[in-house]
Amino acid sequence: MKRSQLHGTRMLEAEADIPFKRRQELVDQALQNGLESAWSITDRSIPLFDRNPMLNGKYSSATTFLGVPFQEDMRALESPDVVFVGAPLDAGTTYRSGTRFGPEGIRSISSLYSGYNFELGVDLVESLDMVDAGDITVIPANIEKSFDQIDKGVAYLHEHATVPVVLGGDHAIGYPDVRGLAPYVDGNIGIIHFDRHTDMSELNIDERMHGTPFFHATNIPNAPPVNLVQIGIGGWNGSRYGVKNARERGATSITMTDIDRYGLERVAEMALEIAWKNASCVFLSFDIDSIDPAFAPGTGTPEPGGLLPREAFRLLHSVTREGICGMEVVEVSPPYDVADTTSLLAARVICDVLGTLVAEGKLGHRPARDQEPESSSESEVGA
Repeated sequence: MKRSQLHGTRMLEAEADIPFKRRQELVDQALQNGLESAWSITDRSIPLFDRNPMLNGKYSSATTFLGVPFQEDMRALESPDVVFVGAPLDAGTTYRSGTRFGPEGIRSISSLYSGYNFELGVDLVESLDMVDAGDITVIPANIEKSFDQIDKGVAYLHEHATVPVVLGGDHAIGYPDVRGLAPYVDGNIGIIHFDRHTDMSELNIDERMHGTPFFHATNIPNAPPVNLVQIGIGGWNGSRYGVKNARERGATSITMTDIDRYGLERVAEMALEIAWKNASCVFLSFDIDSIDPAFAPGTGTPEPGGLLPREAFRLLHSVTREGICGMEVVEVSPPYDVADTTSLLAARVICDVLGTLVAEGKLGHRPARDQEPESSSESEVGA
């Protein structure tokens, strides 16, 4: 049998007859709407914001967070109150991967929520102008190029005077998230960081990875370590190198023991005092593994003994009441999740923070209540 008789050979020849016209049009359109990538990306057909999952990341979601409008053309982005953006990266994981599916999982389960919270008396849909920018195009095999992409994407959003809400992705994205904000902040950035791990090592396995973001973020001149406060630290899988760096740099680590001893309100007051001291704004970094894995199993490095969900929500209400310049929710790994529990918690964290900002008058507006007719009697009110 000759090579020319193979079906594979005939199909190699047949491919030459298939046009590339429509596919190239999709590439061109995606590049126009998604903007040019960071300088380090060699393939200039790759857009900064992924606009065609068929061509790039197959894990990018077709849905939006809370069903808000999708910002197809990033050139036309105005100045909404909030922009949701995914950073589907797991190149920085050191144990269990899967966080590249985090943005998709969070967006998908967010459809359960209406945007209205009875206890806060807030309707995000009525109070905030929100869009979803889709995902930043990361490079799965190159974490440094991915950092450049995330940095440029977050910077673009901040330039448009909006609050970026970044859906992770592993915690390595914390570094480029802060790096993207820093040049546009007039003054220092404080960081409130929820986690079971300090994430302050210089390197993990010879690279900047998900245990290193706040070593490098606090190398940024206007993100000093004295304004970094970490909540929930503890357990058996932390890094001594990271602890050493946190100590030497003057970062503040609040353990679960501290939370049990001093209570949620005092811990929140300390966090606000440290993060805001001589700072112009505060960035919120929420690692889902700060919540006990009984409630958040879908994560890469689970550590028992973390926060209960209600404790996390109370702390978030307290530490974000003074406002934030951006936030990230990281380390959601849907392949290890159970019934979308972890993704749902991540969506709840985001909604609670946005709801608090609205309730405290730090973002958006609270619509005036329509005039209602007065009740004719007290008994009718209680009927």
